[in-house]
Amino acid sequence: MTEAAVHVEGQAAQHALHSYVHGAVASGAAHAEGQQHPIKLYLVVWGWLFVLSTCSYLVDYFGIHGHLRWSLILLFMVLKAGLIVAVFMHMAWERLALAYAILLPPVLVLVFVGIMMFESDYTHLLRVMFFASAS
Repeated sequence: MTEAAVHVEGQAAQHALHSYVHGAVASGAAHAEGQQHPIKLYLVVWGWLFVLSTCSYLVDYFGIHGHLRWSLILLFMVLKAGLIVAVFMHMAWERLALAYAILLPPVLVLVFVGIMMFESDYTHLLRVMFFASAS
């Protein structure tokens, strides 16, 4: 082979190697650019989960009864679930469409349960009035 042919083949191999290395570095950079959250965030969330759990147990400890008890327990439960979903399941950093796709159906189920609850009170009241007046 002539020296010119070896030089051309060497340049082609060098170009291919350069393309391969550039692609590998670019994909490595893409992996390195992924979401890296500081450990402080997770420690703060764990702290809040501990505080909310303590508050939930204190509701029982202080003997709170009735609607206030259940309202406080449900409030603390929803706050803890929101923290877990937002931080540990990374929903705080997802696209809004994905967040709506995951969070909207349970909210709608709760709305429909509330509607059914009010409807059941209405029909219960009518049955009591109807059967009380029939006897």
